[in-house]
Amino acid sequence: MIDRIVDASAPEPEAPEELQLENSLRPQDFANYIGQERLKKNIQLAIKAAKKRQEALDHVLLYGPPGLGKTTMASVIANEMGAQIKITSGPAIERAGDLASLLTNLQDGDILFIDEIHRLNRSVEEVLYSAMEDFKLDIMLGKGPSARSLRLDLPQFTIIGATTRAGALAGPLRDRFGHVHRLEFYTPAEVEQIIQRAASILKAEIKPKASAQLAERARLTPRIANRLLKRVRDYADVNGDGIIDTEISQQALQLLEIDELGLDPADRHLLNAIIDSYGGGPVGVETLAALTAEERQTIEDFIEPYLMQIGLLERTPRGRKVTPKAYQHLGKKIDVDQQSKLV
Repeated sequence: MIDRIVDASAPEPEAPEELQLENSLRPQDFANYIGQERLKKNIQLAIKAAKKRQEALDHVLLYGPPGLGKTTMASVIANEMGAQIKITSGPAIERAGDLASLLTNLQDGDILFIDEIHRLNRSVEEVLYSAMEDFKLDIMLGKGPSARSLRLDLPQFTIIGATTRAGALAGPLRDRFGHVHRLEFYTPAEVEQIIQRAASILKAEIKPKASAQLAERARLTPRIANRLLKRVRDYADVNGDGIIDTEISQQALQLLEIDELGLDPADRHLLNAIIDSYGGGPVGVETLAALTAEERQTIEDFIEPYLMQIGLLERTPRGRKVTPKAYQHLGKKIDVDQQSKLV
């Protein structure tokens, strides 16, 4: 895993104090959940209908880039339903027996949240099909000629799956989700609200212009916004009076090497590599991975999405190429030959 302050996929802190602090920043209900208005309206309607019929909520699949609040949304749904939630991940469920243990310990109305659900073992997925559709669990006892099948009844439960790669999900599994929703990148105004709310919880005084400055550099992602706020708060406590203003914020961001568009050294290294070594592109991702010493998956999942979102990078059938906007941002000039390639 790359160690970047703007890496939205970075794991949450594991120290008890930090974990408690991180959890305190997560909204517990829709009233405090900022952004994702379309998703909230659809889920709220489904929750009201399920509660009116006194049924479990239909299974929910949440997908989108990391750091946008899929885990938080699952917790909010559980709280709004008044249900218990159990949290696991695809890689943690190695065998069908692991899944059977989880499912048989659920109660009516409980929610099982599976993060990185696209990484489930195929044999586990097959057991999950009947569990999601019929609330039955088919398990095999023994091996060879003496093996026999046992079908168990399961409570009426809800699975909430989260993934950053919906396309990697098997079709039969994806089709068993009644609600499939994509989480979108946030607007700068929404990110600013998230920063102000987090600052209030952290008891950190932040000026409106400073929160707007952080929002512009948070890559439209709440997880990165909260992480930047905590690092700038550290800087303000050590090098100032604890109050976060634009001057303190600017100094902290310069120390973190995060520019006005939210790019960090890894982003700039990728763009410069394409420009300096391949005249702006196009260049294949495998070549780019070797050139930057980054893994292909790291480039595709964690670096490229934001660069494309803000119009600095394009994917073409022939490979990646930078845009004139990227040249302008990096302070580089485009010669005539490069200009014709970028058009």
